[in-house]
Amino acid sequence: MNELARIHLNALRAAETVGRTGSLKSAAAEIGVTPGAVSQHLIGLERQLGRRLFERSANGMQPTPFGARLLPQLTEGFSQLDQALAAARRRDDSVLTISVAPNFASKWLVPRLAQFSRLHSDIRVRVEATTILVDLNASDVDLAIRVGNGDYPGAASTFLAPQQVFPVCSPEYAKMLKEPADLKSVPILRDVNSVIPWQIWLDQFGMKEKDLPEGYTFTDGALCLEAAIAGQGVMLAWQFLAQDSIAAGRLVAPFPGWQPTGLAYWLLRSERRRPNAAMSVFSAWLQTEIETSFPA
Repeated sequence: MNELARIHLNALRAAETVGRTGSLKSAAAEIGVTPGAVSQHLIGLERQLGRRLFERSANGMQPTPFGARLLPQLTEGFSQLDQALAAARRRDDSVLTISVAPNFASKWLVPRLAQFSRLHSDIRVRVEATTILVDLNASDVDLAIRVGNGDYPGAASTFLAPQQVFPVCSPEYAKMLKEPADLKSVPILRDVNSVIPWQIWLDQFGMKEKDLPEGYTFTDGALCLEAAIAGQGVMLAWQFLAQDSIAAGRLVAPFPGWQPTGLAYWLLRSERRRPNAAMSVFSAWLQTEIETSFPA
């Protein structure tokens, strides 16, 4: 620690950030100071080290050969500091915080948490129901479940299942639906906030969404599902939203086949932190539960 005592930590942070972002302006924005302050930190650090870290050019700040060797070590060091502070901020490793979309939580995950608790009574699960993807490297969220294409910068992602959609309705309504064309004569329930159009499912039958009649509209998928259960029309649902209602006989999928949307469910965690025991246990349980629920 003798070498570290000679140099101000802010100067090292400035050098690491400039090396990672490539400019004084970007580094200043990340740290929360002025570009001039970052520049002064670099000048002082280079003076103390007796060697140049960067070459200033029209293309930004380019590391010197010496800087190219030192900067990755600084990045690794600050990453370890960040992990240590995140660990210190955590209340208890037995508390597992999971960020998940409200519909996924209420319609699929929460009904299964009692089983998880029976199997792992030493782990307490805290569910944050939100569609906003928090910064997993800077928050106390351990795991997140999201729908997307798997591209989540700063996060390690594990594939869970493809997202698949299909029409659902009450058992009584299903008696009126003998073929997909019958959808043209029944109310269609729509979740106006859904990014999944009916056209994804209709394409395989050569049908157009504009030919489907209007029914009630909702701003929440769970409410739309409840309207389908109540016999108010047909909804385009996805497997995690509708599975338990179908299993209970409250809903019916009147036509065979589930249509992939091109998206998938992913389990995310910080790429900077190693998973602790609770995270590993929950991840394994979740994947097994999904495989059991939706066998290939």
